Amino acid sequence: MTKIISYNVNGIRAAIGKGLIDWLKAASPDILCIQETKAQPGQIPDELFEELGYQCFWHSAVKKGYSGVGIVTRIKPDAIHIGIGIPEYDAEGRFLRADFGDISVICVYHPSGTTGDVRQDFKMKWLADFQNYATALQKERPNLIISGDYNICHKPIDIHDPIRNAKSSGFLPEERAWVTSFLDSGFIDTFRHFNQEPHQYSWWSYRAGSRSKNLGWRIDYHMASLEMKNRLKGARILPSALHSDHCPVVLEIAEI
Repeated sequence: MTKIISYNVNGIRAAIGKGLIDWLKAASPDILCIQETKAQPGQIPDELFEELGYQCFWHSAVKKGYSGVGIVTRIKPDAIHIGIGIPEYDAEGRFLRADFGDISVICVYHPSGTTGDVRQDFKMKWLADFQNYATALQKERPNLIISGDYNICHKPIDIHDPIRNAKSSGFLPEERAWVTSFLDSGFIDTFRHFNQEPHQYSWWSYRAGSRSKNLGWRIDYHMASLEMKNRLKGARILPSALHSDHCPVVLEIAEI
């Protein structure tokens, strides 16, 4: 069985300072998809990962201290693809793909629209272009796993207060409709494939008490193409490792 973990670390250097490497050793994923590294490759101590048997691949934003994704893997990839080929997005370090045989694992960090209308418009444009990219990629690479921080709760079951958050970025009708459209285009929300219980979240704001009261959002996903359905073995949200305001999320699949 192959274990894939997706984790928005909210700054990889800070997370390492809070014990990320010890956590990684204990969690022992085969593949770790990291979002929000907030670092340039030269600022990340690859040797700490390499000592545990991992190879590291990074896509950093041009802007320092911002965004950035990485794939840390024990399984040697056949190929690595950086970005989706659209400069305005690739400058923000949001996409990294690793091919393993007939399976491609993608680490993605979808934009947030919480800072205002300009970024919300950017987010919606990105989502449309990302879906077009994924649809085209499916024809070439049918077995896809797209892991990361989507910055969207899909359904009321995925957020602690759907009524009050109905006009909040991350739970807007148009964002939720995009997730539905994305799933309808041939993908599975792997967590909901295995788990239907409410109040299971992967992110809490830094507002006092939000984590202890479980006032959370489920915005971190492993989306798998329908062709992967028979290879899916389990999905869950791990307890907070306290390196970040997010939780790690796990997908288990048949061995790569």
